[in-house]
Amino acid sequence: MIYHLAEYFGFPGVFNVIRYLTFRSGAALMTALFLALLIGPRFITWLRKNQGKGQPIREDGPASHLITKKGTPTMGGLMILICLTVSTLLWMEWDKPFVWAALFVTLGFGVIGFIDDYNKVMKRSTAGISGRMRLLAEFVIAGAAVYYISLFTGTTLYYPFLKDVGTDLGWAYFAFGAFVIVAAGNAVNLTDGLDGLATMPVIIAAMTFGVIAYLVGNAVFAEYLGVHFVSGSGELLVFVGALVGAGLGFLWFNAPPAAVFMGDTGSLALGGAIGTIAVITNHELVLVVVGGLFVLEAVSVIVQVASFKLTGKRVFKMAPIHHHFEQLGWPESTVVIRFWIISLVLGLIGLATLKLR
Repeated sequence: MIYHLAEYFGFPGVFNVIRYLTFRSGAALMTALFLALLIGPRFITWLRKNQGKGQPIREDGPASHLITKKGTPTMGGLMILICLTVSTLLWMEWDKPFVWAALFVTLGFGVIGFIDDYNKVMKRSTAGISGRMRLLAEFVIAGAAVYYISLFTGTTLYYPFLKDVGTDLGWAYFAFGAFVIVAAGNAVNLTDGLDGLATMPVIIAAMTFGVIAYLVGNAVFAEYLGVHFVSGSGELLVFVGALVGAGLGFLWFNAPPAAVFMGDTGSLALGGAIGTIAVITNHELVLVVVGGLFVLEAVSVIVQVASFKLTGKRVFKMAPIHHHFEQLGWPESTVVIRFWIISLVLGLIGLATLKLR
């Protein structure tokens, strides 16, 4: 909106900086952060008032959580989505299709997560809506987004470490792309189990893919790095800036001891957003590296369930794996900060794949 207003008046004087993508992405970050800090206290008070006893705590989780996290309100992801959406719409170029695709998935997954959180709070249960219904809704949203994205990017899967080399998957790409987005959303959802644990890795992954989107959206940089050029993907940097700002604002209140949880509303939406950016930039496989922490969390659950069903034995003391380390005696803050460090290292490795070709 602001870009087009400035454009209408010919970018007069100091407003000429609005032309620059980097300025608008920084402005989007600061706008989302300011909004989050501004509305956060009243928003959390409103959640406490309307949720009564707060989010139900899993009885099969760490025993300490039944004491330390009891009564904490959930659905804090709503605050993230509000700040992210407002900031993005203010600073983006409205004629860029990829930002709309990212917003569509983010808000769509946010609605699914909100319904799940609402059912948990109202029914005082940790179950939420059925897994099948949730996955079906996620795949419908992700599939529609991937089809729309493919109209601009094609259906080719590109490989890391190789210069602009890929395989055209044809119709199979729609299923593959949808799986990437859905898997990212649910992996982040599984990671969101400790105060601040999911928020910072999401911010790191988003910043990493923001850099990737900017580089692959610039013809000069794309040619230099030997990556597939995706015209218009650079505008995603504004979306990423807003996501980072909203995430930092939420982390202010989610830092231990958390005053609010993001819930499925936030974790599903943010994971879906990262997955969508990976699809748009044709870096789906790099997501496995950048989001390696989320992959580890998801795999730990799959391994734990499969092992118990097949052998009756558990591989981990508790899954997802962050609870395993809690059971080993690690303080919650230790688990969180060490996982942040792992996420940062993986983000740097992901960026390194751009040059190692």
